[in-house]
Amino acid sequence: MSELTPVRLDKWLWAARFYKTRTLAQEAIDGGKVRYEGDRAKPAKSVALNAHIRLRQGYEELEVVVKGLSDKRGSATIARQLYEETEASRVARERAAEQRRIENASYNSVRPDKKQRRLLDKLKRTLIDTGQD
Repeated sequence: MSELTPVRLDKWLWAARFYKTRTLAQEAIDGGKVRYEGDRAKPAKSVALNAHIRLRQGYEELEVVVKGLSDKRGSATIARQLYEETEASRVARERAAEQRRIENASYNSVRPDKKQRRLLDKLKRTLIDTGQD
């Protein structure tokens, strides 16, 4: 971790393992999924210590505080030392994950069995024959 040399935002996001490639990090920044200190940023924006970065990854939205600077991608344990997730972000993320889990559990996607399919086919044929599309 170097604390004196400036690090680009896209490189920092890549080194902190938020995105697999720098190209994905650049696309996320350009797409408005990353906010630096509350504002949209460009990939070449220099990251400073204690800066707040809000980013979206799939369904999750994270807010992190920069604790270290690095432009080299290391292990996950080293990458985890580069940032700290805010408590409010962690609580909101866990609440959203629980909500998604509940919604998915209540969704019932049972396919009709053979007998039910035959009844549906018979109903469709009857409707077509009588002209009631």
